[in-house]
Amino acid sequence: MSSHLNAKKGEIADAVLLPGDPLRAKWIAETFLEDAFCYSEVRGMLGFTGSYNGKRVSVQGSGMGIPSALIYIHELIEEYGVKEIIRVGTAGSYQAQLQIRDLVLAMAASTSSSINNIPFDQQSFAPTADYDLFRRAVAYAEDNEISFSAGNVLSEDKFYNEDPDRYKLWASYGVLCAEMESAGLYTTASRYGVKALSILTISDSKVTGEHCTHEEREQDFELMVQMALSIARTTTKQ
Repeated sequence: MSSHLNAKKGEIADAVLLPGDPLRAKWIAETFLEDAFCYSEVRGMLGFTGSYNGKRVSVQGSGMGIPSALIYIHELIEEYGVKEIIRVGTAGSYQAQLQIRDLVLAMAASTSSSINNIPFDQQSFAPTADYDLFRRAVAYAEDNEISFSAGNVLSEDKFYNEDPDRYKLWASYGVLCAEMESAGLYTTASRYGVKALSILTISDSKVTGEHCTHEEREQDFELMVQMALSIARTTTKQ
């Protein structure tokens, strides 16, 4: 049992979906998983394990931002031996062609965080997705005729920035959208040799000002979740 997850050994699957919102984790478990049970309620950060199309899978809330997410990512890997982590989250579009509800596969994650400055002695580490997971996601999208964008995303430390036009610099370099966790996930997964991918749904746009409601952020975006569940692989038995 870890410090922030009170799951017993064996209760968490090899493959874990990682939404930021614990209530989205609950919604995913109740909507998509069979025989789901809650293995952790510590600090309200809910975690569930169940089955999807016969395979065992878990879903764990991570909270907002890299520092919170890294607590759960680290413990899932170190304490419970998780092999695949797929973030299912929302993002704010930086590009005009990316509309509300569009799907993004994060190939790489730039960041405004200083998370890697100390371990890499102020040099730049480029956090990237696992190729195998990314390939599975692309194949799933193509097989099911699902439109998506793939590229670089920005993992921001600040949700609210004083300069409303700050995003334009990142956008000019082709960054697709902003979220708050992927750079931390990709860095930690690389460190421990774990597969990781962020599948994101556009929930608001810096370009147009459009945005989804908090209810839609919590209990919507089925396409993203179905993709993540479909490409997840697990080796542990039921």
